[in-house]
Amino acid sequence: MTRCSLGTRLPLLVLGLGITLSAGAAAQARIADSAAAKPKLWVNYDFVPGNRVLFFTDFADDAVGNFPQRLVFKLGNMEVAEIDGQRYLRATAQSNFSIPLPEALPQKFTIEIDVINRKSLDGPAFQLQGTQLLMRDAKNSSISWGSGGAGMIGGGGGETPYGYDEATRARYRGKPAQIRILGDGAYIKVYVDERRYVNVPNANFAHTTSLNINLDARGDENPLYISRIRVAESGKSIYDALAATGRVATQGILFDTGSDHIKPESAPTLKEIGAMLQAHAELKLSVEGHTDNVGNPAANLKLSEARAAAVTAALAKDYGIDAARLQSKGLGSTKPLGLNTTAEGRQTNRRVELVKI
Repeated sequence: MTRCSLGTRLPLLVLGLGITLSAGAAAQARIADSAAAKPKLWVNYDFVPGNRVLFFTDFADDAVGNFPQRLVFKLGNMEVAEIDGQRYLRATAQSNFSIPLPEALPQKFTIEIDVINRKSLDGPAFQLQGTQLLMRDAKNSSISWGSGGAGMIGGGGGETPYGYDEATRARYRGKPAQIRILGDGAYIKVYVDERRYVNVPNANFAHTTSLNINLDARGDENPLYISRIRVAESGKSIYDALAATGRVATQGILFDTGSDHIKPESAPTLKEIGAMLQAHAELKLSVEGHTDNVGNPAANLKLSEARAAAVTAALAKDYGIDAARLQSKGLGSTKPLGLNTTAEGRQTNRRVELVKI
């Protein structure tokens, strides 16, 4: 199996960047095609997003045509583009930027990055390191991904070669992917959508106050897109947190936009809650839905009620939990945990809370 990584060469020139309606329409069509084709089988998917948000952006606060104000530009051609109302960071040349963090990356962390891969080029398109600058040595583990999946090399520890499965490449050429990274000390797991590609217990991923991302974009014909970045700290187990304070907030239960339909990637969090309730028959819970303050308050309240009810229904149906042990309540945006004036605060406020009865 061939092993490749990004960052093996520096760009020799900076290409011009242009965004056209046809390019945007094509990218949006690829998103729709991929969403319709995504498989429903989730194997070895045990990713649970961290709850304490350190960094979040979906570029909603950035002007189209500008480089995102909260990222640090290093080199290349990158700007914010809008496709069907959604903002993306679009790169059309070898590009590099860093994500500043308010503190060093914790021992237990999660990183989530939504991307659209190159249309016709295989091999790694993105590379991530826990450093301020792109390091071209073997001291730091580098995580890479592209149409072939994901891999990790370097750092003097365990490695997972980048894959070249043809079915995977066909699925992701020019199409979106959700990259999820789970770190616990030296243990690193990397997922692309529903599949886990990296499961290395002895990595050497750097823990600094910055993350570095390299984009191997190749002109207007093979641009790269990033639509969302989320970095968070993972804390105690749900049961330990609940036992300590009587309530716990989780952001691992995800829903379709504007809907109470629970996404399949919520399964690890629901499984943890279900197993906790099965092991502690005396435990009764109130499931509370919360939102940020974006949108109509009445609609947010109604949606939060429906989502809380969907969670209790899933626990009863899928894990055999007696419905009498569960209550549901929607609180909309009335009980924020973070500031709705910041992206991190709004992300923190979009949550499901479990409260002991």
